[in-house]
Amino acid sequence: MESNFGERLIEKRSIDYVPIAERHGKVWHLWPVWFSGDAHLATVATGVVGVALGGNLIWMGIAVVLGSAFGTFFMAFHSTQGPQLGLPQMIQSRPQFGYVGALLVWGVALLAYIGFNAFNQILAAQTMHHLYGAEPRATMVVFALLAVSLAVIGYDLIHLAQRWIAYVLIAALLVFTVAVLTKLHLPAGQLDLKDFRGVPFLAQFFAAASYQIAWSIYVSDYSRYLPRDVGVSASFWWTYLGGFIGGAWTMLVGTLAAALYPTLEVATALRTAADSVLPGFGKPLLLCSLLGLLTITSLNFYGASLTLLSVMDSLKPSRPTLAKRVVTLAVSMVAAIGIALASSDDFVAKFGEFLAVLLYLFTPWTAINLVDFYLVRKGHYSVREIFNPHGMYGRWNWRGLLAYGVGFVVMIPFFSTGLYTGPVAAALGGADIAMLVGLPVSALVYIWACRSLDLDADRRRAFAADVGLDPAR
Repeated sequence: MESNFGERLIEKRSIDYVPIAERHGKVWHLWPVWFSGDAHLATVATGVVGVALGGNLIWMGIAVVLGSAFGTFFMAFHSTQGPQLGLPQMIQSRPQFGYVGALLVWGVALLAYIGFNAFNQILAAQTMHHLYGAEPRATMVVFALLAVSLAVIGYDLIHLAQRWIAYVLIAALLVFTVAVLTKLHLPAGQLDLKDFRGVPFLAQFFAAASYQIAWSIYVSDYSRYLPRDVGVSASFWWTYLGGFIGGAWTMLVGTLAAALYPTLEVATALRTAADSVLPGFGKPLLLCSLLGLLTITSLNFYGASLTLLSVMDSLKPSRPTLAKRVVTLAVSMVAAIGIALASSDDFVAKFGEFLAVLLYLFTPWTAINLVDFYLVRKGHYSVREIFNPHGMYGRWNWRGLLAYGVGFVVMIPFFSTGLYTGPVAAALGGADIAMLVGLPVSALVYIWACRSLDLDADRRRAFAADVGLDPAR
């Protein structure tokens, strides 16, 4: 029998509904979750993309800010779904895709979680080897164990850790930024507004936007315990501010480091840049960024666990338990460690291309999910029917699947990766604007498909199904 301390410490819920009586926390707690979630080495690497293609600092900085502002917009709207539904993000896809049809996006999400964590483990190992000469394979394993330990305890500890780490990261970034503004002398041409190059600008814009949209697959996992009455506007803006400031600021650090030292790898360039403006500060700055990398890896393991539990529930409905959550966390950890340990020297470069493909796969989903929530059903769902394998949302929902398929297909000519470059992207010199096409097309097709949906009947049935779900309702 578990102790009272253990019951208080370790989160018991996973994909199941969070009752009103268990809701807690303050809406402002959302900003440090996503500030810290963005302020780490993987985000620094995202800011390098445009400079690597020949762009200068000023235009790539503008691209980072605009791309982050655009991508975070979608992410923050997903965050508002958590308090209203009391459910994690991925399970909310069933009304759009069906009880079984949602497996399509869950499978991709699971690959993304595990893949990102393998990348994070490799990045952490490279950094620790650079700083202390640590053995890379042992570092990967220890790093994963620390991250999954945080995920086992769950929601409340993740929120607490992100708050304290946010304060540390803000202090480190402020020191670095002030030093840069007062001491740095940039190479000629880096601030030349006349030196605009379209392909690097678009590449950096969509890299930043896609990176921010990637959080959409689990953003409401960390808002679902908040009281239902926190308000859509408040949950949106606290998420947006944390994600945008943390993402843009950290990417700009990467852009600056790459502009100064274009031939160095990310961690080395960051340390060298910091030491150049404030001797001895490079090492502390890298260590602070590793803290953020550790906690975002924990968030990824947590999201992978919830997604794997959703998959299991679709294949065989069962009651979610703490034991199952721990098992799925262990499975996710072993998979990520296995990929990281088996990776080749060029894994990071090749895997970056694979992650770009995963982001293409999530673009139609985010459009469909948000349109259904805000424009079609307007937040009226049945929690009980979401978990009913023969319920009102069906096994397969042709509307969501059709919109997803069309949205993905129309993006193909615009793809631009090392794996494949579409004809339109090639004509644009390699610029990738696929997301700008996929978002509106998926949304419009879904709205068109929902014309035949009897929304009044859908709303009445959802309300009737959830009578008595929560005493506060």
